[in-house]
Amino acid sequence: MIDPRDYGPDNLPFGIVSTAADARPRPAVAFADRAIDLDALVARNLLDAESLRGATTLNAFLAAGLPAWRAVRAQLQQLLGPSASDDERTAVAACSFPREAVTMHLPAAVGDYVDFYSSIEHATNLGRILRPNAEPLLPNYRHVPIGYHGRSGTVVLSGTPIRRPHGQQLPPGADAPRFGPSGALDVELELGWFAGPGNILGEPISADNVREHVFGYVIVNDWSARDIQAWEYQPLGPFLGKSFATSISPWIVTLDALERFRVAEPVREPEPLPYLRSAESWGYDIELEMLLQTARMRERGEPPATVSHTNFRAMYWTAAQQLAHVTSNGARIRPGDLFGTGTISGTAQGTQGSFIELTSRGSNRLSLPGGETRGFLEDGDTVILCGRAVRDGNRIGLGCVSGTIVA
Repeated sequence: MIDPRDYGPDNLPFGIVSTAADARPRPAVAFADRAIDLDALVARNLLDAESLRGATTLNAFLAAGLPAWRAVRAQLQQLLGPSASDDERTAVAACSFPREAVTMHLPAAVGDYVDFYSSIEHATNLGRILRPNAEPLLPNYRHVPIGYHGRSGTVVLSGTPIRRPHGQQLPPGADAPRFGPSGALDVELELGWFAGPGNILGEPISADNVREHVFGYVIVNDWSARDIQAWEYQPLGPFLGKSFATSISPWIVTLDALERFRVAEPVREPEPLPYLRSAESWGYDIELEMLLQTARMRERGEPPATVSHTNFRAMYWTAAQQLAHVTSNGARIRPGDLFGTGTISGTAQGTQGSFIELTSRGSNRLSLPGGETRGFLEDGDTVILCGRAVRDGNRIGLGCVSGTIVA
């Protein structure tokens, strides 16, 4: 359900919408329970943003950079605020639609997708499961933001059905692999940031240039086939166990909207190398929730059950370090590139962001309302990930991302 309090004038997240009357995708912002058509505002000369005129993605707007982002945000806050004239209010009303009535589209054409491994709690939890008799963290973890390159072509919008992937797996006790559907399908609760203007090939971006190069955040579900992943990931890391689908929420929440929710970063030992240091803190106090609804629960009219609560504030590597590291070798990033944070987990039971952690690789199954249990996901299961920042009476909603498993 849409909570209008999550989408006040301090938020104004950006997305791409269409309507039944006009199927053309176009830029919009979410405000209360409405979607405001930005292309229509530009056409009426109420908004000075040529990068949004006639646009079907946000890529040109992302390329326009921080001054343009802030100028549009300031104009929108004036148009939607108490100082707007009666004529402006009438015009804005004519350019808005009930948010439940619009069709959402991917907010940007994603050129490249990188997923990091930035929660030290998640890395530690997994290390204890996968290497029970060894140090859970590998020696490089505290020195370098680990990541892998995913497939941008399988980034999909919230609500897109997720087909259970096939691949090679080595069943327990088997001498040879088999090919077939994954039996250990999992989720990863993450955030993701969209890149802005980008850089010139060969020129790194400083960790202090976050505002100029990170437009905003979405919620990410980096679906994972753990059995396929376990067989293939050595020696080069994730491949087919990760590349079949990555779901994102439809509205991009800007850094300016999240500004008041920044918090101190965790203490790092040893201190990162100089290129990974930033003058400001880029941790965020964002509450996150994972819910599960089985096919049986839907048939009975039962609501989704919460299986995990966690928070983004403890992430070991922030967007500043991720940005600096991914460009440190001169690699180029471009407007619309997507960067996942990696699974967001805590240490206590019920704060983990994946089923492999919540169930200890399926050995301690989750108990659900109605008597069902889960080790990993079954066909018909719907997973919903939601996020919200709340502090001192202020609230910013990041919305939700959902996906249902189909055979």
